[in-house]
Amino acid sequence: MSEVPPTRMNQQVFKGKKKAAESGHKLLKKKADALKVKFRDYAKMIAETKGNMSTDATTAFFSLTQAEYAAGNFKQKVAEGTLNARVRVGAGIDNVAGVKLPVFTIYETGGVADNQSLGLVGGGKKIVAVREKFKVFLTQLIKLASLQTSFVTLDEAMKVTNRRVNALENVTIPKIQSVLDYIERELDELEREDFTRLKLVQGKKQDDMKENVVVKNTTDKMKNLDINKDKDITATFDAQDDEDVVF
Repeated sequence: MSEVPPTRMNQQVFKGKKKAAESGHKLLKKKADALKVKFRDYAKMIAETKGNMSTDATTAFFSLTQAEYAAGNFKQKVAEGTLNARVRVGAGIDNVAGVKLPVFTIYETGGVADNQSLGLVGGGKKIVAVREKFKVFLTQLIKLASLQTSFVTLDEAMKVTNRRVNALENVTIPKIQSVLDYIERELDELEREDFTRLKLVQGKKQDDMKENVVVKNTTDKMKNLDINKDKDITATFDAQDDEDVVF
């Protein structure tokens, strides 16, 4: 604090800094609260999606077992196909309180399904059911991946925001306030010194004025005495006015 000159201008500068820091603290606090609400929502959706995935996975693999029982082992025939993708994953951005969260979406390419001849001998309905079950399971899997990726990104953003809030609340604002207190103390001390100096100057002036008055009075008295000494006392008397004295 000693390197900060205690002047009115610096006081105004640090008041502006404090106001800006407090405004930033309020905005970051609101941002942290919004991120917490979104964080809880994502945690709830992840729990629900995982619960649904458990059921969908069980249903999909049980349907696969039924299809293999009805149509035989067709995994080799599927692997020998061209394996053209019928669905793809697209990436998007969701903005939450200034934080960009990745969002994954599933969309169909419009491609024709391979191995249309599977299940001609038997089990065709079961194979179609397997496709539909695994498509639902894949949708849930992509949704879970999107939620968990956003959840991790949101968690990191929350940590950064909370660190900034704590830094402003516990370091920056108290430091600025301590500088303002130091400047205010120094300015008060300067004002007291100026007031004491003015009183001393005023008292000195009054003493000088009194001394000047005393000197002036003394000088006037001395002048009057000198005039009286130089004056002839007998000049004020007229001898003709006196009566004759008879002995």
